[in-house]
Parts: sequence; C-alpha cells; structure tokens
Amino acid sequence: MLPYQTLEEAVSALGRNLTFAETLWFNYSASKSDYVLYLHNILFLFVIFSVVPLPLVFAEVLRWAGLDRYKIQPKVRLPFSDMLKCYKDVMRMLLLVVGPLQLVSYPSVQIIGIRTGLPLPSGWEMLCQLLVYFLVEDYTNYWIHRFLHNKWGYEKIHKVHHEYTAPIGFAAPYAHWAEILILGIPSFLGPAMVPGHMVTFWSWIALRQIEAIETHSGYDFPWSPTKYIPFYGGAEYHDYHHYVGGQSQSNFASVFTYCDFIYGTDKGFRYQKKILKKLKEESNTVQNGGSYNNSTVDLKSD
Repeated sequence: MLPYQTLEEAVSALGRNLTFAETLWFNYSASKSDYVLYLHNILFLFVIFSVVPLPLVFAEVLRWAGLDRYKIQPKVRLPFSDMLKCYKDVMRMLLLVVGPLQLVSYPSVQIIGIRTGLPLPSGWEMLCQLLVYFLVEDYTNYWIHRFLHNKWGYEKIHKVHHEYTAPIGFAAPYAHWAEILILGIPSFLGPAMVPGHMVTFWSWIALRQIEAIETHSGYDFPWSPTKYIPFYGGAEYHDYHHYVGGQSQSNFASVFTYCDFIYGTDKGFRYQKKILKKLKEESNTVQNGGSYNNSTVDLKSD
C-alpha cells in the first residue's frame, strides 16, 4: 500500500509532478494492500487463457480461408468439444493448483523485494528487466524440459502436455499439476534475481503466457511481431516438438532457440527443414511459406 494519502503528498515526497502513468497507479493502488496487488496475477491468468486463444478457436472451427493456409498441421482438426474440454481442464488446474499457490506465495515476493510504490520504473528499466526474466526462464526451462523427456519424467509427468500432438492455444498451460509447480520455479527465478516493480512483474506474467499461447497456437503467421525477435522460436519451432512427441530430443527451448543450437538439440528440426526444402525444390513448388505443413506426417526425424 502506498504511504501517501493524497496526490499532493506523493508529489511532495517525489519532489516533482507525477507522470500520467504514476497518477493512474496512485489512483488505483493507493487503497489496496501489496498482497491484493500481487493476487491480481490470478485474475490476469484467467483472463489471458480465456480471451487470447479465442481468435485461434474461431480460425480452427470456422476454417477461415485466409488463415487456413497458415495452419502448421492442416490435416489435424480438433472439434470444438475437444477444445472446450481442454479449456475446462486448464481452468480447473488454475483454480485448484495455480490459484492456491498464488495465495500462499506472497511472502516470497516480500523477501525478494518486489515494490509497489512510486516512482514507477521507466520503460527502459522495464524492458531490461523483462529481457533478463525471459532469458533466465528460457535457460532454466530448457534443462527442466530436457529432464521431463527422459523415460521417468515423460511417463510420470510430461506426457500429459503432449496429449496434443497438434497443439492449440488453450493447451499452452495444459499439463500435469507437478509440471505446473516445477515450471513455476524458472518463471520466478528472474524476478528473484533482478527484482523490480509490481507493474513489471505483472507484465512478465502476462507476456510470458501470451508468448506460450502463440507458440502453441498451431498457426505460423508471417505478420507476427515476434518474427523480428532474434533467436525467437515461435509456433512452427515448438509445433515440431509436439508432433514428434515422447521420442522428441529436439526443440526443448520454450522461447528462444540458442540453447537448442548450442547443445545440438535442434538437429531433428533442422534436418526436417532441409528435407522439405529439397522436396520443394524438386517439385518446383513453394507451399505455405516454407513451413512443414503438408509433409510433416511423413517426416518424424530426430
């Protein structure tokens, strides 16, 4: 909770006028405890996983001609009933696992020093911290993901997430409860190493989940702004991992591709891309912007 009762007190304490964003923050957060602000994450998760995948659901169900050509595995079509079941399972997991975890984890936020007061962080500060969070989470997630693909980890835990060999947006957080708990560690590690403002923490949670929905979308859209992010994997990259399934020893990275490249765990994906390119050259046809859409069912290679 902010230590100021009025805007005038905040202005006096800062020694300057509040920015527009800081005024909004003051008006919204002044009467709320830090605990209540932290619990906003639960609401954000419910809204993000309910709303962001909806355009993908419409594209899948209505089979919009303009978007259909960007579907990575066009021969796989999930009925609406299956997508609805996935959504219900995800919401149940958020309610029974993620929600209670958020309720009891606030002391950890206090310990690492995530602040809620004024001034708000600058855009540059937020950008740098978010980059650290993504890099730290991506690297630690890579090794956890590799572990979950050993025989025990896959059979006991990770195979739940791989029930969708052609992933959909709703399936991004679809996983065994133990996996959800385990992967919470990499997500929290970055903010623990470089603690920032609660607004930055909110932004991190939201952006990471939206990114996960994109990589599980099942569509490779050429206009996505993530195409301009260096070393970003994207939907096609992660879709290959889901398609290969339990035998996959390729494309473990959650966001970027550098770990897979450094440790040689992208060879299956690169081999497939090479074969597809050769087939397309031989047939003198270019289909679907170079994705593995129409040939993927015959090219399980690791």
